[in-house]
Amino acid sequence: MKYRALGRTGLKVSEIGMGCEGFVDKPYEEVKAFVDRMEEGGVNCIDLYAPNPDMRSCLGRALQGRREKFVLQAHLCTIWKDGQYKRTRKLLEVKEGFEDQLERLMTDHVEIGMIHYVDSVKDWEEILHGEVMRYALELKKAGTIGCIGMSSHNPQAARKAVESGLVDVLMFSVNPCYDLQPAGEDVEQLWAEKNYEKPLVNMDPERQALYEVCAEKGVGITVMKAFGGGDLLSAELSPAGKALTAYQCLHYALTRPAVASVMSGARTMEDLEVSLAYEEATEEEKDYAGAFASLPKISWKGHCMYCGHCAPCPKGIDVASVTKFLNLSVAQKGVPETVREHYGLLEHTAKECVACGSCEQRCPFEVPVMENMKKAAEVFGK
Repeated sequence: MKYRALGRTGLKVSEIGMGCEGFVDKPYEEVKAFVDRMEEGGVNCIDLYAPNPDMRSCLGRALQGRREKFVLQAHLCTIWKDGQYKRTRKLLEVKEGFEDQLERLMTDHVEIGMIHYVDSVKDWEEILHGEVMRYALELKKAGTIGCIGMSSHNPQAARKAVESGLVDVLMFSVNPCYDLQPAGEDVEQLWAEKNYEKPLVNMDPERQALYEVCAEKGVGITVMKAFGGGDLLSAELSPAGKALTAYQCLHYALTRPAVASVMSGARTMEDLEVSLAYEEATEEEKDYAGAFASLPKISWKGHCMYCGHCAPCPKGIDVASVTKFLNLSVAQKGVPETVREHYGLLEHTAKECVACGSCEQRCPFEVPVMENMKKAAEVFGK
């Protein structure tokens, strides 16, 4: 298992994390078996969105004796009421729900306290200036949560939260279909069939900007919906018109700026094994570029996917990394110091480009690589 820094939090998380919806309605023995396999496979990050109390109790038992080995991403504002999930902003319910969660997990703290499901700018503004954020800050000060997170599907609301400086971790929906859809407050529109009737071309600029701002601000991203609820793995259900593999979906998410871990759901042990096997998969198995280039309803023409198909460069330039650093700088209208430092550590930089064109010949997305290298040399200095 590979581990990544979760932004500025100081936490190291496994590239493959685990969501818990698949644990619902499973007996303790099955939940324990999942946790055993996760520990064996190196998975150390668990998202606790599912508010089902029985599931949390089973997980708490399964974590006994090894709690310190796991990073728990627990959600504020999600409660279980009248036998079903409910999102709330009422402080009393938020407190009762969180305290019950800690009790069932048999722990006195969680590493990430995730403000749940903020998909409108209005909702974010009310949280920012209201009781929920004050409560989250109190929990952080007391050490009950290590850092504050927020989950969202809307890049506009998410970016507001990231730029506030109060949110350390963003849980965001990342996959090659969602990333082409415009920002909006209705998550159902991301998967609505009518929104895929006309071919979609290139990443929504607000989503691209969000990932880049997260990288610049040191806000780590944990990914949800990497498989689109499983639809992306089915030729019949995928809005892209063609099935992708689990490896391709995981690799796509993990190559986005600021992404640290993918919360890969698992309803069966076989699902878990597939996600764990990503770490041993070949580059050819993980490669999504060829598959994306042939999707009948989606086009990424002209957009760098950081896939690495442009390599090898005869001068040894890591073209994908140079392009990523260039995009980060263009988005910030200047070169952030952290980006400049990372660029400076590259063994070979854009100034060494001889414009041979071999990279452009190999690019599945017709990216103007030579032009990007010229811009990078100008931006970062010769």
